[in-house]
Amino acid sequence: MKKLLLSVAFITATTMSFAQIGIGTSTPEASAVLDVTSTTQGLLPPRLTEAQINGVTSPVEGLMVYCSDCAVKGMYVFTGSAWEQITGSSVSYAEISSSGETWMTKNLGALHEATSSTDAAAYGDLYQWGRTTDGHEKRNSTAVAGPVASGSEGANFILNGTTPYDWLSTQDNTRWGATKTANDPCPTGYRVPTETELNAERLLFSTNNAAGAYNSELKLPVAGYRHHSLDELYEVGTFGHYWTSTISGIYARKLFLE
Repeated sequence: MKKLLLSVAFITATTMSFAQIGIGTSTPEASAVLDVTSTTQGLLPPRLTEAQINGVTSPVEGLMVYCSDCAVKGMYVFTGSAWEQITGSSVSYAEISSSGETWMTKNLGALHEATSSTDAAAYGDLYQWGRTTDGHEKRNSTAVAGPVASGSEGANFILNGTTPYDWLSTQDNTRWGATKTANDPCPTGYRVPTETELNAERLLFSTNNAAGAYNSELKLPVAGYRHHSLDELYEVGTFGHYWTSTISGIYARKLFLE
């Protein structure tokens, strides 16, 4: 008899683990795994500061939080490569078009489009060339000595003080390209620009410096960079460094703003 009771209890527990959950209702909607019903109270999501959001380790796509101190307060969702503010009923990248190309209006990992050249919330993440979104790009990610073989980098920022300062032990110039690659960190429909494409934008700047970059349609802030061997942030709020997918010899090309 004891065995029979245990079996029944186990079956009941298993059934409950797959059942829908209703809070405030005994008849949750069929399409919802969780149905919260109330006419006097709301659903309170996790409330994080901007710094706390940027400190979330390896956020999963679809993760949602409320930002309590962002320049634009509100709900944000992680889209797989960046935190995007939920506007109305959908997430918007606020696309713009310039010199025949379509661009996102903010850096990967940024919380919003820059409101000034030194808008810290618009700086975004710092990627090592050729790497996808794996956690290394966060400004506070763990740094380890390198170079390393492809596939063993994990979520670490890889340090290398020897020319050509590559995080890879065997260089691979095909990780980013003029067509979107598997390692390209940009969301669907976007990719890292080529030198030619980014230079075409630079030629449209009102002045050939950081001020002109911010005053352009791209509104590029001076986000600084992470040093390849010292594991320190450099030139944040002073200079900007923007990768292209173009390779010249053993080095990758980038746009430098001062």
